[in-house]
Amino acid sequence: MKPLSPLKGLVLAGGKSRRMGRDKALLDFHGKPQAEVAAEMLAPFVEEVFLSCRPDQYAPELFPGITRLHDLEDGLGPLGGILAAFARHPDAAWLVVACDLPLLTPAVLDQLVRARAPERAFTAFTSAYDGLPEPLCTVYEPTSLPIIEAARAEGKTCPRKILILNPGRVKLLKLPEGNPLDNINAPEDLERTGLAP
Repeated sequence: MKPLSPLKGLVLAGGKSRRMGRDKALLDFHGKPQAEVAAEMLAPFVEEVFLSCRPDQYAPELFPGITRLHDLEDGLGPLGGILAAFARHPDAAWLVVACDLPLLTPAVLDQLVRARAPERAFTAFTSAYDGLPEPLCTVYEPTSLPIIEAARAEGKTCPRKILILNPGRVKLLKLPEGNPLDNINAPEDLERTGLAP
């Protein structure tokens, strides 16, 4: 069996949060900004945690212990952050988590990391709503990079679509109870989850 590549962590926080009306990475559900909560949750599972954000997004004193990564190309959304991560460490696998998952728990990450399979390019949970892969709490192995680059060359920039189009390369896991990957995109999502920042 092929050995597992070293695992790095990536918190995706570069979105403009237009629907929410304020930066989702800075929402405070657990006593500190959500991006910081996500980074601290990733830390026990990875060698190093990176924060994917826009160059001018955060003051230097914010998130001081987290190395920042900036997209190499604008307009790619989450895929831009993932590509920037691979540009930094192409031989590493990446545990990628969006910053807007306040219900995510260490137990969910532990299940994901333990399920890694070196013969698969991606390890992901199925959505609680449609059974399709959830790409923003996923392990991207180094072998996923050529797949991502080929999709990018064809104009496909949606991570979920990339996973859907490569079912044989994805190890899919059943999502634990409690919808831990429910994201917070808009004010009405706060009511649905029962959380208040």
